[in-house]
Amino acid sequence: MTALDAAAAACLLLGAALAFAAGVGMYRFPDTLSRMHPATKPQVLGLHLILLAMWLREPTWTTAGTLLLVGLFQVITATVAAYMVGRAAYRARTPDDDGTAIPPRDPRA
Repeated sequence: MTALDAAAAACLLLGAALAFAAGVGMYRFPDTLSRMHPATKPQVLGLHLILLAMWLREPTWTTAGTLLLVGLFQVITATVAAYMVGRAAYRARTPDDDGTAIPPRDPRA
């Protein structure tokens, strides 16, 4: 096993662990606003570590370009999706955790 293989295996395992932690967080957190965090941050970082592991196993420019596009698309879509979920939850006034205070909504918003 070469050093690149070991680095790829470490990135793959860490990325899988982060993706698993994101799934557990989505299940365990009590309200919508809390669930937005594990849906984006650890999931995106886990995916990027898996993409890095893929590039370490196949280090070509074609692979790098494809994986960079996948990573960029994931960053953009995860951010927009979390924003839209948060906005929809705010506008629908979904039940939140007891400690969450929702200010009165401006009708122009």
